[in-house]
Amino acid sequence: MNKNIVILISGGGSNMAAIVQAAQKGHWRERFGAQVAAVISNKAEAGGLAWAREHHIPTASFDHKAYPSREDFDAALMEEIDRFAPVLVVLAGFMRILTPGFVAHYEGRLINIHPSLLPAFAGLQTHQRAIDAGCRFAGCTVHRVTAELDHGEYLDQAVVPVMPGDTAQTLAARVLTQEHLIYPRVVERLVATA
Repeated sequence: MNKNIVILISGGGSNMAAIVQAAQKGHWRERFGAQVAAVISNKAEAGGLAWAREHHIPTASFDHKAYPSREDFDAALMEEIDRFAPVLVVLAGFMRILTPGFVAHYEGRLINIHPSLLPAFAGLQTHQRAIDAGCRFAGCTVHRVTAELDHGEYLDQAVVPVMPGDTAQTLAARVLTQEHLIYPRVVERLVATA
């Protein structure tokens, strides 16, 4: 059985690329029957789509502004995702809040990575908020997606120090290196047992 993974992105797709590369290096297809079957974006110009095409992964884009409602956009997105019958839908920098109906449709199969040590700093501007709060540590969390933003079972976390003089950008770069390690690790663990 093919264990298809569909990855949703909005930008450069560095976490998507880390997962694709881990799948290749770790021989997921041979070991688990798992593969990244598609990369989908809400932005046609997302850099990650070009990267995916170069690696012979099917891509699609849906401009959320072209749909009259969030529900209509999510319905179109679900129709495309379901063509691949995924065991896992991976949000990798997908900058849209998904409707409860979408989340329910993929319950147990939908995961996200958030650039903070949840439950701290859910939502946006996580790095600046961590610095402003005087945190000595920051990090990232892979979690199951529920209807409540940035909640859901935590699947893995990584911690990085907050350095004196850090900016939101320098802290984000340090956290991103850890995202690229833990996200593929979680995806591999989930497809191994799917």
